[in-house]
Amino acid sequence: MSRQLAWQLLYERTSADYRQRSEDPRDPETVQAMQLVINLPKQDPPARNAVLVDAARATVAVCLAEQAGQPGPWREHLQRWYDHRIRKVTRRARNKAWLDVQEVPGVTVGSVRAFVPSAVCDVPHEVSKLQIKGTDLPMEPVEGQVGASTPVIVVDAGLEMSAGKAAAQVGHASMLLAAQRPLEWVQAWAEDGFPLSVREADSGVFAECLAYAREHDGVVVADAGFTEVAPGSVTALAFSALPPSVLARL
Repeated sequence: MSRQLAWQLLYERTSADYRQRSEDPRDPETVQAMQLVINLPKQDPPARNAVLVDAARATVAVCLAEQAGQPGPWREHLQRWYDHRIRKVTRRARNKAWLDVQEVPGVTVGSVRAFVPSAVCDVPHEVSKLQIKGTDLPMEPVEGQVGASTPVIVVDAGLEMSAGKAAAQVGHASMLLAAQRPLEWVQAWAEDGFPLSVREADSGVFAECLAYAREHDGVVVADAGFTEVAPGSVTALAFSALPPSVLARL
């Protein structure tokens, strides 16, 4: 029941056009954001694709956590975030700083921890002290094929987003995919741990995927343009599954 209530909150609060949500810079409480922290050790940092997969899974896990369906701070913070601009901020940590942020409410998947959203003026010190700029990793070929029944997020590589920016976009895509799909599908996905794949595609292939998304009810993420990309840029797409003909292009 808790997950059902969490999903209902996500669905009801995110179905409207993001441009209908507002914030007032003069009132810091209205500027809400989910913080993401990537574990980036100097030696053997994670691969960019692994980080994007982890970020997408961690974000949707926060939105659909049991606590999100129960009265209390977790649900209240999510509701305030959903009702304003759904910002995400990506930071990096290593060593003790990475261990310290595990004590802040959120969900860790692999090398990424996603936190319960808050006003940007109220971010816990363990998180707020971490750097935002320079959160990047090189784009590399991804081995392996996407399963025919695996949810997949496609990112526009032509926008040349940093790993931190791309992590925020795939996080948005995964939560909107959960909001779009039927409850039974989402519950099964959650029980499996939110498996998904991420592929960064050149702009030509991305345009083909965008056309497919618009014809087949895929999730289309249009960025508000606060950082790195122009307002309204379509940054990512999410699908519950893709046919082999489309997967072959990725």
